[in-house]
Amino acid sequence: MAWTMPWEGDRQDRLWLAWPPSGYALGESAETAEAAWRAWASVANAAVEFEPVTVVVGPDDEDSARRHLSGEVERRTAPLDDAWMRDMGPTFVLDGEDGRLGAIDWIFNGWGAPDWAEWDKDADIAPFVAALAGAEVVASSLVNEGGGFHVDGEGTVLLTETVQRGEGRNPQLSREEVEAELARTLGTRSAVWLPRGLTRDYERFGTRGHVDIVAAFAAPGRILVHDQRDPAHPDHSVTAEVIETLAGAVDASGRAFELIRLPAPAQLRAPDVEGTESWTDYSYVNHVLVNGGVLACGFGDPAADDVAAGILAEQYPGRKVVVLDARELFARGGGIHCITQQQPSARPA
Repeated sequence: MAWTMPWEGDRQDRLWLAWPPSGYALGESAETAEAAWRAWASVANAAVEFEPVTVVVGPDDEDSARRHLSGEVERRTAPLDDAWMRDMGPTFVLDGEDGRLGAIDWIFNGWGAPDWAEWDKDADIAPFVAALAGAEVVASSLVNEGGGFHVDGEGTVLLTETVQRGEGRNPQLSREEVEAELARTLGTRSAVWLPRGLTRDYERFGTRGHVDIVAAFAAPGRILVHDQRDPAHPDHSVTAEVIETLAGAVDASGRAFELIRLPAPAQLRAPDVEGTESWTDYSYVNHVLVNGGVLACGFGDPAADDVAAGILAEQYPGRKVVVLDARELFARGGGIHCITQQQPSARPA
């Protein structure tokens, strides 16, 4: 079989999410729990206006899910440790020969086995979702998460050194070995290695450099890239290095990339769910595409939010851009792309 991960803007059958269970995502008060549930529900409820949505809910969390989720959103029950479906769930692929649906089951260890994470239950979510979707499970020996790479659907993958070969994941592997496994599972032929991710992503609840907050394919040959323009923020130099790297790279077809900069909002610092303030990683790159729509992050900065929404509308003509407040998601370590996973449309076998 020749598995290939389609570009995220291709036709989808469904969008998958997971519901936040007890743990750090809910915080230590009823107020922070409600804030988390509202944030996750806003994404599911917006997405279901465009395509079917399924949310995996823990057996002890049915009441909160029922209260917050639209009646149009399908709920399925399974034990959960966390709620970042992009990472713990499967990565869907298609068989290039007959279009059958596959689901990659990466090794998930809570973003490199940090001391705060639990993942025994989440490690079983990929095959659970695959079964519900009717997909063939594609096992992988790579410690990886869906937010750790981004593909153009034509053979090119974006990734970061600190995720794919970082301590706690795959430090024993060479770049060539990582690329070989991604070629087998995602169907990629060319990898663009970025040196690192955003500054905050290396703090307590970070992923150590997920690419889906830094750069994303708007289309083959065209990349949306996070642009921190304020020299007072450490990501000013980080994004400059990323942009320089991408400007010198080519895709699997040998084309230079057209780079579309998404300026960061003005706010430079914000608290996490525990109230610890640090540099923001607010990024409009972390959006998700649905059939006929774009679910985009908003950060309570009307001017910056409007600029980003306008750029996304230009890059995705014919799609409706829906801006959702993502600050509660980012306080917990991710964004809209991080809590969702698209299931591409498969042709009948």
